[in-house]
Amino acid sequence: MAPPLDLQGRHIVLGLSGGIACYKAADLARELVKAGATVQVVMSDAAAQFITPLTMQALTNRPVFASQWDARPANAMAHIELSREADAILVAPASADFIAQLAQGRAGELLPLLCLARPIERCPLLVAPAMNREMWAHPATQRNVAQIAADGAVVLGPGSGEQACGETGDGRMLEPEQLRDALIAFFQPKWLAGSSVLITAGPTFEAIDPVRGITNLSSGKMGFAIARAAAEAGAEVTLVAGPVHLPTPQGVRRIDVTSAQQMFDAVLPAARRHRVFVATAAVADWRPAQFNGQKIKKDGKKVAPSFELTENPDILAAVAQLPAAERPWCVGFAAESHELARHAREKLQRKGVPLVVGNLGPATFGRDDNQLLLVDAAGERELPAADKLTLARALVREIAQRMNP
Repeated sequence: MAPPLDLQGRHIVLGLSGGIACYKAADLARELVKAGATVQVVMSDAAAQFITPLTMQALTNRPVFASQWDARPANAMAHIELSREADAILVAPASADFIAQLAQGRAGELLPLLCLARPIERCPLLVAPAMNREMWAHPATQRNVAQIAADGAVVLGPGSGEQACGETGDGRMLEPEQLRDALIAFFQPKWLAGSSVLITAGPTFEAIDPVRGITNLSSGKMGFAIARAAAEAGAEVTLVAGPVHLPTPQGVRRIDVTSAQQMFDAVLPAARRHRVFVATAAVADWRPAQFNGQKIKKDGKKVAPSFELTENPDILAAVAQLPAAERPWCVGFAAESHELARHAREKLQRKGVPLVVGNLGPATFGRDDNQLLLVDAAGERELPAADKLTLARALVREIAQRMNP
């Protein structure tokens, strides 16, 4: 199933100021176009030293603007026309000098000029800094960044890591996929602004010996999608993840665990500090009563070894039983193989939570799409098949509306 075109119908002005990170702007333009946006590139003179206007025109299928004296618009006012058409201006990379121009209101080139001339109330400005770590840390840069943020710009990043100069530290421009996702998130409704959300995701692994264990086929994709959707909706998100290899959604705090007991120990103290708890993880119900310190060997024996199982702590039930003043609004997940509605309703009653989300585990484990059944005290409602991020956004909206009817 194809991912949603999250920027469909959006017109984005992509500004490039001077810096080696301009090479990333080519991939960024492609990512924005693939997400459905139309992209109009505006380059500074310095940016053209790092990447050609021809490259950006080929990637966006639109002519590039670089001069404030460009007479192509009917009124010869590119700085006015470009900003009036835009749903947002994203400057990536934004050099230290460009940020200084914004902070001081200087407009010697087309790019800072159109940022200054944009209608602030309907054309947001997003800025992705990119510079050497010492330039980023300099007090003047920090003052300028604080000033443009106070003036309404959204500052994205920077990241940290190896830099073109050979040094390592803060100042790297965020990667194209991160900037694409940040722009998508910017346009999402802020259903959970001011809320804090705790989410569990993925399987748990219950060790039998150093090389074997009890687990399941949960990929964690649904839980990670919910974490991303909640962050997009303005929430402060903590994600407690079992053993999965998925990138952490932007803006999400992640805690990695392995076993059900470790997940329980991470969730219980945190639950008291969050307004919402979404228990997406497929937690093993049982674990070996004893761990074998060495690998259990066959040694030619034909009889399989046996071991005793003991019950794992019930994370969702424990959170749902916290005192009312400490208890978050709880959502359970039921991954079933059959009779989904019946088993989900039984879980709703057994756990004592306001909402259980059911899905057929074997039909969705590892896939990028899903189909959900919302079960509450009043009845049942389906969220039809879609990609998991689309479903996650619908669920986040549902949670927000149920908490604040």
